[in-house]
Amino acid sequence: MAHHKIVFSGPVGAGKTAAIAAVSDTPPISTEARASDSTRELKAATTVAMDYGLLRLDGGEQVHLYGTPGQERFNFMWQILSEGALGLVLLVANHRPQPLADLRGYLDAFRPFIDQARLAVGVTYMDQSAEPRLEDYHRTLAEAGMKAPVFEVDARERRDVALLVQALLLSLDPGVETGAAI
Repeated sequence: MAHHKIVFSGPVGAGKTAAIAAVSDTPPISTEARASDSTRELKAATTVAMDYGLLRLDGGEQVHLYGTPGQERFNFMWQILSEGALGLVLLVANHRPQPLADLRGYLDAFRPFIDQARLAVGVTYMDQSAEPRLEDYHRTLAEAGMKAPVFEVDARERRDVALLVQALLLSLDPGVETGAAI
């Protein structure tokens, strides 16, 4: 039985914890604590170490899902959690003040990892802010010399998060059976 690892990252409030909970086949493990800095203006609790979930694929394969803390002061966890991972699901909250700057910052921070792995981008909160558009995310990726699938997602919806995971897995192996249930 094959075991794989995917990392979810992005800014505070982008939906990493919700995404892992939505797609995990086991109760997710979360290390949320009461927000003690400016994060508390956005939400009461925030991830301080990691989130963890497990996704079982048809055929017995398992995908371990690790969510990073969004706060830059915990960025040492980003590299630790990326070790041995196949790819990165980057969630960007479209309603934040500078979502494209957030995207660029995470692309820069994860560049060494992305260069040897795969990337899929999920844009959350497009229902609260239609700008920037998905085309703007594609353009920002191209300016960074990267190409990745970009989707509008609701991180609480299993089908949306599953689409991101499938896109990432397909970019790793285009021969993967797309009908596999997630």
